[in-house]
Amino acid sequence: MKKILLIVSILFLPLLVSAEELAPTAKSSILLEVSTGKILYETNSNERLAPASMTKLMTMLLIMESIDNNKITLKDDVLITNNASSMGGSQVFLEAGSKMKAEELLKSIAIASANDSSVAMAEHISGTVDAFLSKMNNRCKELGCKNTNFMNVHGLDEADHYSSAKDMAIIARELLKHEKILTYTIIYEEYLKKPDGSSTWMVNTNKLIKYYNGLDGLKTGFTDNAGYCLTATAKRNDMRLISVVMKEPTPNARNSNTIALLNLGFSNYKVKTIVNANKILGTVEIINGKTKNVEIVLTKNATNLENINEEKKYTYNIKTDKIKAPIKKGEIVGILEIIESGKIISSFDITVRNDVKKANIWDLYKRNLNSLLIGM
Repeated sequence: MKKILLIVSILFLPLLVSAEELAPTAKSSILLEVSTGKILYETNSNERLAPASMTKLMTMLLIMESIDNNKITLKDDVLITNNASSMGGSQVFLEAGSKMKAEELLKSIAIASANDSSVAMAEHISGTVDAFLSKMNNRCKELGCKNTNFMNVHGLDEADHYSSAKDMAIIARELLKHEKILTYTIIYEEYLKKPDGSSTWMVNTNKLIKYYNGLDGLKTGFTDNAGYCLTATAKRNDMRLISVVMKEPTPNARNSNTIALLNLGFSNYKVKTIVNANKILGTVEIINGKTKNVEIVLTKNATNLENINEEKKYTYNIKTDKIKAPIKKGEIVGILEIIESGKIISSFDITVRNDVKKANIWDLYKRNLNSLLIGM
């Protein structure tokens, strides 16, 4: 009964809370809004601590990027090596010499925090764990993570294996660009079927996905050195938050402090969409393109984070570069500047609405001929 009362009391936090009331037992914590990247709360967020299985956020990020870059597919048969099958800690007991689909291994990482599956996928993508590990650390540098160094792909305690709450939030935000990952992290329980006909029951290590409204990921962690950790994400009313707590003393503290952080965000803030990504911003001329002009749009919604009681007004400027064909949708051709109270507060990338191929000689001849005829 005491545990239930604790959760209920946190779910109904007052609208405004002091910093002392948030995650008091966490060694480090942070709360971040995803679309703007704005930090809503943090304490000791740059402190280097053992991240335990939250390490797998980067492992999953590299897996998702490899899929999107067509280096691997979810249907790939992944060979389970002796090295992968021998991993300790949380695992799904993969058999050396067997083959598993990449999607099943990714799912087992997201749900059951499987160390053996993490190693198997690292070897499948990069050939060796060391090569994959190098990619993990290089990707951290690209993302601007200044307090992270990975020594393995799963998160078991090891010297010089560390991260911070802020870096974990940065990695999680990047991972959430691949929305398909949430279809796995939201699964509470499932059976992993093996080639020999046996199955392993997987239960999500993140229990809050079953109890907290809107929470659909991302990754827990625990070792004796790291304590209880959780990088969580939840979405309500078109606003998605990321919270991180590290080195909590108990699972209950980890969960209750995560709820407190998320409640702070949802109770006090909202995300306002200023310009929708589907809105056509105008047309621009394409140099040497098969079509003379192309419509331009944003790569994502232009948003701003507001206090829940605010109603701000915005204007915007559009700045585009000269565009030469060929050009593909997604390539950046300019920026949209958001202006509030006379100041530029943010900018968002502009792209073309459709691919435009380069014109051939015949295309240019017809265009010039039409121009001549119109001018006569």
